[in-house]
Amino acid sequence: MALVRKGSRGIVVDGTAYRWRLRGRPTYFQGLAWSPCTFAVEYADTPGMTLVVTTDQPHSSNWIGREPVPVLPSGVAAAVRLALREGWTPTAHGSPFRLDQSAGFPPSS
Repeated sequence: MALVRKGSRGIVVDGTAYRWRLRGRPTYFQGLAWSPCTFAVEYADTPGMTLVVTTDQPHSSNWIGREPVPVLPSGVAAAVRLALREGWTPTAHGSPFRLDQSAGFPPSS
């Protein structure tokens, strides 16, 4: 699964170039703030295994006005480093590597 280039951003983590993308429009569950925001990261030169990160924040375009915290490049870099320590191999092929950081995501009230 390769990232769509439109809307993706480049980032360099520890000397390696990656591209990352946050979904512009929320899914139905993200829009209702029932599920947290996610973003995807892949190796920039030869995309292989995509990293899918589930955050502990609502999507910035949620429909019910829950206050989001923006996904910053520093957070993306931290997620990449953690995923690499946990076994993500960005140049390998295969199913997306999932990194779940949603612990503490509050359910909508």
